[in-house]
Amino acid sequence: MSQPSIAQSTSSNTVHAADARARAARLRVMVFDVDGVLTDGGLRYGPAGEVIKTFDSLDGHGLKLLADAGIVTAIISGRHSDIVAKRAADLRVAHVYQGVHDKRAAFEDLCAKVSVTADVCGHIGDDWPDLPVLTRVGFAACPANAHAEVRARCHWIAGTRGGEGAARELCDFILRAQGRYDALLAEALV
Repeated sequence: MSQPSIAQSTSSNTVHAADARARAARLRVMVFDVDGVLTDGGLRYGPAGEVIKTFDSLDGHGLKLLADAGIVTAIISGRHSDIVAKRAADLRVAHVYQGVHDKRAAFEDLCAKVSVTADVCGHIGDDWPDLPVLTRVGFAACPANAHAEVRARCHWIAGTRGGEGAARELCDFILRAQGRYDALLAEALV
């Protein structure tokens, strides 16, 4: 696969930004990693050894807005966590794959389930385990603090860090690219 162009949401490079917008405009499915994307990537352990994750509420609302706009949302995560299942249910995430060691296989299963091809799918990830999906989708995205090898292969890079607004920034970018942002905002203002 050739190296995609890189565009940050605040980029003044209109050629790359235009490419990222065009790719986002075609999306029918958006896939999210969890650790480092929907969370800050930190793993906090409770007294019983349970992992505690912190999610950003603005990010969560962004996922709900994508669903409201008719975009299928999915999570593919290398770790398994009951709290992720709960959060996904709260956000109406349609498809959740946890404890996945082969993210590419999970992505292919998702595409088959929703009857789409990779070119109308997007993925936001932050580290090497995400690369097999990021290099296949039509729209690859990452938070500002993603690993350099991931950033080098993304079409769009958030200006914010994972777990600190990157997912919401991405959702807003997609909604604007698809011409749906203003209508959803108008509904919120009623």
